[in-house]
Amino acid sequence: MKTDRRTFLVGAGLAAASLSTAPARAQQDVIRDLILSPKRGAWDDQFDARASDGEKVASNLPILSPQTVGHVEQAIAQYSAVVSRGGWPMVPATKKLRLGVVDRDVEALRRRLMISGDLAQSAGMSSAFDTYVDTAVKRFQTRHGLPADGVLGRYTFAAMNVSAPVRLGQLETNIVRLRSMSGFLGDRYVMVNIPAAQIEAVENSRVVLRHTAIVGKIDRQTPILNSKINEVIVNPYWNAPVSIVRRDIIPLVRKNPNYLAENSIRILGPGGTEVDPATIDWSTEEATKLRFRQDPGKINAMASVKINFPNPHAVYMHDTPQQGLFNKLMRFDSSGCVRVQNVRDLVTWLLRDTDGWNRQRFEQTIKTGESTPVALAAPVPVYFTYVSAWSTGDQVVHFRDDIYGRDGVDELMISSAL
Repeated sequence: MKTDRRTFLVGAGLAAASLSTAPARAQQDVIRDLILSPKRGAWDDQFDARASDGEKVASNLPILSPQTVGHVEQAIAQYSAVVSRGGWPMVPATKKLRLGVVDRDVEALRRRLMISGDLAQSAGMSSAFDTYVDTAVKRFQTRHGLPADGVLGRYTFAAMNVSAPVRLGQLETNIVRLRSMSGFLGDRYVMVNIPAAQIEAVENSRVVLRHTAIVGKIDRQTPILNSKINEVIVNPYWNAPVSIVRRDIIPLVRKNPNYLAENSIRILGPGGTEVDPATIDWSTEEATKLRFRQDPGKINAMASVKINFPNPHAVYMHDTPQQGLFNKLMRFDSSGCVRVQNVRDLVTWLLRDTDGWNRQRFEQTIKTGESTPVALAAPVPVYFTYVSAWSTGDQVVHFRDDIYGRDGVDELMISSAL
């Protein structure tokens, strides 16, 4: 009769309960029989999911730092060794792998995770997707900016099956970018990493705030830039760029003549006089010569706040009424500006040295609904960067989708291929 794990454990419990009345020698014999039983199943080393031999993935080390450059140099040496040994195996993407699955493909998965440092060698080889593998997959997913659910879906398979030589090349490409930004960037600064769609607020060489971001679409890319944040506008008006008027607003008005009124958008002519939409010929691009301004409010495209800094691209950072977009895996949905999750935390940090502007006053000003510009007492440097590979410690190597194709290898544009 075949004994499953549940049956075995129940039997083991009953046997253990009876040991209290058995002689010591008999107790040892029973325990030995239980351990050596051929029916106990293939659950070797599966009850304790310890972390891998590598360091923890989470870190407060800034991406733009001399230490990061050193870690990437170490990672390049490690990946070069991996490539010289033949790289890592492909994991067949023929079925969804997750905790509890027993399949021969899990053996390839184990080898892949061991080579990249996500799974300890001591976990051994098995066809069982156990708790060791589950922990290792979650670590891999975290390093690649994927939801750490332990399930191998299409994005995890795609990231896992990028070859070792390509990953090595990605590190070599990005270390050039990192070296160019490894000098002193300021005691306090903000860094937007476009491929990661993530923001770091850095103070005294440590990340003090980290924010999820939404950046530009492939055809409306967020630019690389260096500037200084000099102003925050609470309850901002939104002046639509001509590109958005042409690409988005005019087609929407053609479909729905009430679109402007429903979204509190006014059209302003020369001198700021308001223009009646009914007087405009929407079959042409006549409207692009006028200014489209959205009133402050909850449906405003920038919601509660706008963060300004001088730049030739007319981009800025801001809040958004579409908070659900931050839950998307691929957050490349803007027209070039950067939307910031939990933006009020970032603004409070930016205004820290501006007299009278604490969190309480900031929140009270939002409630008034009045547009209120606030000049920062001490402008804060801001850097929009493009770093798709970096390292924050031994065997903690991060990779992201090369969303804009700047790394030069099609295989790294994962989201475009899926």
